[in-house]
Amino acid sequence: MHENNAPVVMVDVYAPTMRLARAFQEEGHPVVRVQSTPQIPPVYRPFRTDEFSADIIHEGDFETTLEAVAAHDPVAVLTGGELGVELADRLSQALGLATNGTRMSAARRHKYTQTEMIKAAGLPGTRQHLPASAEDAAAWHRELGGRAVVKPVRSAGNDHVTFSESPDETAAAYDKIMSARNIFAVRNEGVVVQEHLDGTEYVVNTVSCQGRHRVTDVWRYMKISANGVSDRISAAVSVPLGSPERARLSAYALDVLDALEVRYGPAHLEIMLTDAGPRLVEAGIRLCGADAAYFARLAAGESQIERTVDAYLRPDSFLATLSAAQSTKQHVAMAYLTSPVSGTLASYPLLPQVEALDSFHNLHIAVPEGGRLPLTVDDTTEPMMVGLAHSSEHVLHRDLNTIHYLDGAGFYVLREDEEPA
Repeated sequence: MHENNAPVVMVDVYAPTMRLARAFQEEGHPVVRVQSTPQIPPVYRPFRTDEFSADIIHEGDFETTLEAVAAHDPVAVLTGGELGVELADRLSQALGLATNGTRMSAARRHKYTQTEMIKAAGLPGTRQHLPASAEDAAAWHRELGGRAVVKPVRSAGNDHVTFSESPDETAAAYDKIMSARNIFAVRNEGVVVQEHLDGTEYVVNTVSCQGRHRVTDVWRYMKISANGVSDRISAAVSVPLGSPERARLSAYALDVLDALEVRYGPAHLEIMLTDAGPRLVEAGIRLCGADAAYFARLAAGESQIERTVDAYLRPDSFLATLSAAQSTKQHVAMAYLTSPVSGTLASYPLLPQVEALDSFHNLHIAVPEGGRLPLTVDDTTEPMMVGLAHSSEHVLHRDLNTIHYLDGAGFYVLREDEEPA
């Protein structure tokens, strides 16, 4: 029997999901952190662990880690991010706690397998191939025709995702991925090649409890081609309640969760709405990143955070309000800026114009003045994110377009002794 203030164990909680850890702490439940890798991945450094009641480092021996976790008599074990999905499944199952189980655990992380599993369950899915070599990847693309998407089978943050126009480009992308480490500093174990889906990409965020699911927020991606990267995500815009696409996407998303045997916790699904209907891009069975939960609350007064807390601590309350109506509070967007230059940043001279926009809400600056500005090619190289919120959908879209207009070479001034790279 757990005490009322029994700990919650979170595997691989880092800065992007600290908001969830703090929500459990605010409920009076200390958080025990489990780190699934001996070292903190570089993408999450520096990271302080002094907010946790204990910090357990998994060195590879499951029984040792299980014993250390069990000693805390936790009320729940869940993942704090993509990297911790499988270990959290294994620990929660071994301890007899609320769990997604291990039978489909690998499929919930492996991008090729998860699509095959949903197709096996009767859902429409993307044509794809798991190549054994660069030549194999090129041959499949040749047979496919058109454009292909090449990506690691396990990663996150659009890491090494390549839109390939030809079989030769697909072969080159395969070699590049297989010779690289992913965003978590782990050597890539494989590559999946998929058909390129034509349509509009959306995010559906959910929380599950006892195999029943609630859609908390839905977002539409805006994309640009820049810096040699096709379809770079430049913004996520909240999809209002009552829109036909929201209902269609939500129904498909819940079917995907069932196919992947998701029973507990948050999930983040990227779905392309094509002329033939919704198609899964990929699913992450963990909290959505980019602080989307904060902006979801601005949009509809609800997010994955409080729903996840209820799913694990108050399942009866979660289920009793499973079908509770939502309402649109504001129209919200997250704009992800794209630097076309690299070097030492001197200033953001146009930033005051962004801050003066009617819908401006907040900023998250990843590269401060005086910092090293990289060329933006993925989520980890974005210089800043701008949050927008307004009661008028028109004002929101006008201001978002204004940000895209301002975000160019003139938005970034490098130190005088450096030339743009």
